[in-house]
Order: sequence, then C-alpha cells, then structure tokens
Amino acid sequence: MLRVIAPVMNVIELPFRWLQRRLGLKLIAWVFLLPNILLFGLFAFLPVILNVFYGMTGGTDVMLADRPNVGAANFERLLSCDNYLDPNSCRDDKFWRAVYNTIWFVTLQVGFMVGFALITALVLNRKIRARGFFRSVFFFPVLLSPVVVALIWKWILQREGILNAFLDWLNGTWAIEGLSAVIVALGGTALSVQGIAWITDAGWAFFWSVFISVWAHMGFYTLILLAGLQAIPRDVYEAATMDGASAFRTLRRITLPLLAPTMLVVVILALIKGVQTFDEVYAFTGGGPGTATTFIIQYIYEEGFAGQPRLFGLAAAASILLALVLVVLTGIQLWLNRRSVDG
Repeated sequence: MLRVIAPVMNVIELPFRWLQRRLGLKLIAWVFLLPNILLFGLFAFLPVILNVFYGMTGGTDVMLADRPNVGAANFERLLSCDNYLDPNSCRDDKFWRAVYNTIWFVTLQVGFMVGFALITALVLNRKIRARGFFRSVFFFPVLLSPVVVALIWKWILQREGILNAFLDWLNGTWAIEGLSAVIVALGGTALSVQGIAWITDAGWAFFWSVFISVWAHMGFYTLILLAGLQAIPRDVYEAATMDGASAFRTLRRITLPLLAPTMLVVVILALIKGVQTFDEVYAFTGGGPGTATTFIIQYIYEEGFAGQPRLFGLAAAASILLALVLVVLTGIQLWLNRRSVDG
C-alpha cells in the first residue's frame, strides 16, 4: 500500500516545496490556512455583514439592491416603548413578549441546568457502582435530535399521553390526592381523571419547555464539569484529608474554587445556548399557547421567514440586538472572572 501512496504524495509535495522556497516558512502557513479562511469568511463574516445592511433596509424584497434604505427605523420600532416592563405599551409588543419569555426561560433553565449538572458531576466523580453506565445514561439525551426530543415529550405530555394515562390510573389514591393538593397550593390546576392540558395550558407549557431543555442538554455540561473535577490534583484532597477537613469544607474551600474557571465556561455556554433556544420548543409547543413559549429566535424566524409579509429588515435588526446583548453578557462574565482570579 505504501508503495502506491508514496509516489502520489511525492508528486503532491513538489508544488508545496516550490511555494515554501518562494514564500518562506512563515508565509507558507497562510497557504494551508487560506481555504479555511475563505470558507469561514464566506459562511460566517459575510452573512454578518449582510445582516447589518438588511437591518437598515425595509420592504419585502429579498435582494438587497431592491430594498429601500430606512436607516434605524427597524431598531426604533423594536425599542419604542412607553413602559419597558409592560409589553402592551410597546410598538412591537410581540418582540417584547418574546424578550421577557427568553429572559425568564434563560434564568430558570441556566440556573437549574448548571445546578443539576454540578450535582450530577460531583456524584459521578465518586467511586460508585456502574459509574460508566450512569455517565452514559446522563449523556444519552445530548445525542438525540432536538426535534426527536420534542416529539418524544409531546407524545408523553399530550392529553391522551402516557403521563395523563398514568395519572388516571393513580386517580383516587393517596399519592394523586396529595400531589393535587400541592399543585393547587402552588396555584395550579388539580389533577383529575380527565387529565391535564400540559401543552395547551400556558403555565404548564412554559414549565415543561424549561424541563425538557434541562433534560436534553444537562449531560453535555455535566461532562464538562466532570472533566474539570478530574483535572483537580488528587494530592490537594489528600492534604485536606490529613488536615481533618470535612467533606463540605473540602467542597467549599477546594473543589468549587478550583472548578470556578470550568463553571464560568459552562455558564457562558449555557447562557448562549439558552438564548438561542428554538427548535425544541418550536417543535414542542409552536410558541403557544398564545405567546407563552415564544422566544426571541422564534420571533426572528417568524418575522423573517414564516410570517406574511416577510419583514427581513425587522428580523435582521432583532438578531443584531440579540448579538449585542450576548457580547455584553459574555464580556461582563469574563471581566468578573478575571477580577476574581486577580483577587
């Protein structure tokens, strides 16, 4: 095999040898990087630049040359509000409802996901039976397509789904009566033999959207935190044990401080992923009922591609505002981390 490949590789090597002699060792590296730079510029930088231009145009035409320049009109429409805490007072109330839903969703999703991922990583880092099996179990949902995840849970939670069937089977028992009392106390709807509209009730739909997102993505962040835990030197724990430190004190004084850089990475990734949530929730609820689970990415999609008329400029302006917010949040978190490290 090598006898066949070697002559071919020698022929391919000839022009690169010539280029290296002509350009030198420093410039020849750019020859190898050039294809990636061109692809990255074509599919990453160029769309960003075009998006900025689209954000300053109006009309419904697709071609940029056919669209009139409206300046900052799209941004003014999105940001015009008498009271930013009341979406009904905003010129584009749907945008602000999507913003509030996204903020509330990200707060709950990132908080619960990072917390559960940390607890899971701490448990899986210990010497327990079938540790490899449990690691794979927690990571398995990450391998599923977001649409598949949404359809599985939609099948479980629909009015004639598995969960309502199970609750109907439990109906009348002490367990279901106790659960109904807790739900009513929290302001929810009591469980009944007719089942609950998990998907068509606004409160339940939002709750399950958060739950499904945490369930589907927690394994990825658990894996990152687990790698961070395993990177902590063992001798640090041995020294703490010799000094008689308790498990809680070891966690608070050693594990969490040394895991802080990894935690920062996890929080930033989870935050960016949470803000960009679209496919799972869209396949699960379609943004409903009403606008209860409509998030900012769905707003951009509907304004630019699914709605009539297709307002490409408004969608582009919304995406630019979203990008700016993500850049600011990431910068703040990196600054806080650098400040804590520098003391």
